[in-house]
Amino acid sequence: MSEVVTAPAVPKRPQWTRHLTNPVVAVYAALVLVLVIGSVLVGLQGGVLLDQGGIMNILTRSTALGLVAIGQTMVILTGKLDLSVAYLVGLCSLIAAETMAGNDSMILPAVLLTLACAAGVGLVNGLVVTKLKVNAFIATLGTGLVIRGYLENNYEGPAGDVPTAFQHLGYDRIGPVPVSALLMLGLAVLAWWFLARTRPGYHVYAVGGDEEVARFSGIRNDRTVITVHVLCAVAAGLAGLFLASRLGSGSPWVGTDGGYDLESIAAVVLGGTILAGGRGGVAGTIGGVFILATLDTIFDDLGMNSFFKDVVRGVVLIVAVALYARRRKAAR
Repeated sequence: MSEVVTAPAVPKRPQWTRHLTNPVVAVYAALVLVLVIGSVLVGLQGGVLLDQGGIMNILTRSTALGLVAIGQTMVILTGKLDLSVAYLVGLCSLIAAETMAGNDSMILPAVLLTLACAAGVGLVNGLVVTKLKVNAFIATLGTGLVIRGYLENNYEGPAGDVPTAFQHLGYDRIGPVPVSALLMLGLAVLAWWFLARTRPGYHVYAVGGDEEVARFSGIRNDRTVITVHVLCAVAAGLAGLFLASRLGSGSPWVGTDGGYDLESIAAVVLGGTILAGGRGGVAGTIGGVFILATLDTIFDDLGMNSFFKDVVRGVVLIVAVALYARRRKAAR
């Protein structure tokens, strides 16, 4: 009789390590690690990272990026992306400030007009991607360049006047927590509910997972892609409104100076959403936003130059995605 050879038993991975394959758990574990290391480094310089001022700084930095990243998450979940958001943020800040013109009674019309214009830009992006079959990278880059041309031709600097009543949005707080940050987190909860608890949200994941399968399942892919582009643009419009309330006027380059196009994509990827689409979510994205905002606050407290900041952010992004990919591979 031939001898039966049995393969050695594969040892089970500890239960606690399995949780780290969850992108949401992993990104918030990384956030805690960044906070601990940052607190130590800032403490060695004689400062305090997580005092009231530091917490306010982190949350304020997170607000505009968080708003844009929430919208970007929904687009990326369909396997697309939006590179027009940075220019759109600047345009929306100008629309809001110039419409308000320092008049309290024009706040509501300005907000509605700003969001309507943002939705129109998102609709154009969605139609170009779905009807003209242009790659989302090229389509949204093209839209962004059109907006850039308009801004360069018509503005040389800040314009408009935001009334004091609207500036409360940018500066009021409850304890150490800015009201604007609470509104951003509220939008994140709403986006999570939309993606996880509604039929259109299920369609977003289905289209990102496999467009052909989604189409054969009766899902209208074009409608889903157009919807997420509109929602992404509206989120960028909200960021423009917030920044106008902070600056007291509109600024054509406030979005590009903040790098909200690439920074929002980085936050989404840090949060575990896959660029190919179909996997991820807003909960992880908010963790990625807080990591980037915390790093910026640490760099400012340490007095680091902008070149070193960009290098560290790039390294953190690459390492985080590489480790997450390895954990996913090991979990299979």
